[in-house]
Amino acid sequence: MTDLLNAIALGLLALLPLTNPPTTVALFIALSKGLNQQEKNRQAFLTSLYVFLIMTLTYYIGELVMDVFNISIPGLRMAGGGILIIMGLKMLFPPTPAPQPANTVSEQADFAFIPLAMPSTAGPGTIAMIISSAATIKNSTAFAPWVIWVAPPLIFLFTALILWLCLRGSGLIMRMTGKSGIDAISRLMGFLLVCMGAQFAINGAVEIVQTLIDSNFHMLRPQ
Repeated sequence: MTDLLNAIALGLLALLPLTNPPTTVALFIALSKGLNQQEKNRQAFLTSLYVFLIMTLTYYIGELVMDVFNISIPGLRMAGGGILIIMGLKMLFPPTPAPQPANTVSEQADFAFIPLAMPSTAGPGTIAMIISSAATIKNSTAFAPWVIWVAPPLIFLFTALILWLCLRGSGLIMRMTGKSGIDAISRLMGFLLVCMGAQFAINGAVEIVQTLIDSNFHMLRPQ
């Protein structure tokens, strides 16, 4: 049991800085303005659920899926970067909302999977870390086999629970900031999303160029 607790603690220490719940909370505040509390709670739950499912599936079948579809980590970074740029521009320059009947939920409510769960929380960096860790851990002798099998889903579950608690606590921040504060956070997060997306895309492009350079270097290197 001690080994299991140690494995979970190590996993959380590795995952939480990558998932960065405070950033997701700020984005959640920006995207959920105008929603009632019930819909906010629903989006918080769905986001946490999606994060858990993404991480779990990535750990067990992520490497296989990426190999089958010939998807590289740089390609994943560039795709995630493009999504963030599009979402950020929409937040920076929001369209004028059309009038809606009472007691209806705006389409804006559909943000739990994209961009909150992916790529904001379980983004390319998190996915890459999980895939590389899975290959290493499965061949590790530091923990008993049963610990290696049980610990990962528990780590992902605790990560999702921490995220859910943070998102549920965002209501207090919303009440403190007010409508003008939410609008300011929305535009700020939109700008940051554009910057993050551009950086993701740049990192992916740099990795692709570096791979091509290394490949050509090995080809030209005299045997």
